[in-house]
Amino acid sequence: MTPPRFHGYAALVTGAGQGIGAATAHRLAAEGASVLVTDLDGARAERTAAAIREAGGTAEPLACDVGDRAAVDTAVAHAVTAFGRLDVLVNNAYAHHDDAPLFEDEDDDSWAHTLDITLTGPYRCSRAALPHLVASGRGAIVSIGSVNGEQDFGGHAYSAAKSGLASLTRTLAGHAGPRGVRVNLVAPGTVRTGAWAGRDDALKRAAGLYPLGRIGEPEDIASAVAFLASADAAWITGTTLRVDGGLLGVNTGFRRAMAGESGSAG
Repeated sequence: MTPPRFHGYAALVTGAGQGIGAATAHRLAAEGASVLVTDLDGARAERTAAAIREAGGTAEPLACDVGDRAAVDTAVAHAVTAFGRLDVLVNNAYAHHDDAPLFEDEDDDSWAHTLDITLTGPYRCSRAALPHLVASGRGAIVSIGSVNGEQDFGGHAYSAAKSGLASLTRTLAGHAGPRGVRVNLVAPGTVRTGAWAGRDDALKRAAGLYPLGRIGEPEDIASAVAFLASADAAWITGTTLRVDGGLLGVNTGFRRAMAGESGSAG
């Protein structure tokens, strides 16, 4: 019988207490990886890890603030100590704040915090993990970007951070490739996570703008992460994989407008 795709692998997933991070941790564990589930909220991390263990997987929880270098270094060291190695890093943790009505009223602290967690956080995590990923001989970094990094969907700081993360993916891929580590990014469209809680009407409207007729689920993104982290993607690095239901490739709203149909953005 063929062993699971991540048999013998160890992975660290940030922001894994809920949403895309939790789904990714579950997916990697279901395919054989030992997973360090990290989250700013330690209780959320524990719940995800417990659910993975209940399902027969291997997982440990750890509270980790990716805005704190010491906490990041501790998390990477914890993964290596607990599992004996580190093969996969998934940079999923992010921060977001609502735009001010006028750009000139944007707040410096909110801007800085969003960039620090969303862009500099993956930088800290990748820096700490890289020597261990090199040592594994099959290391992979997969970061979670966004369609916001490629097109305007609002969110000045968040979009700038995600665009920067795509650039970091490319430059780090060039640096790490000769050392045997692949670096890629998944760019999701609208995904049903806690960030959309209480906004079901907006999600329903948004679904109509997707060529595939629905918004994404966390598991859709986890599947793409698992592919890029695995040996199935052994000759892929420095790429951005859009997992967006066709949003950026097909302008559904425009097509409907030209056909005389109604449609509005969510």
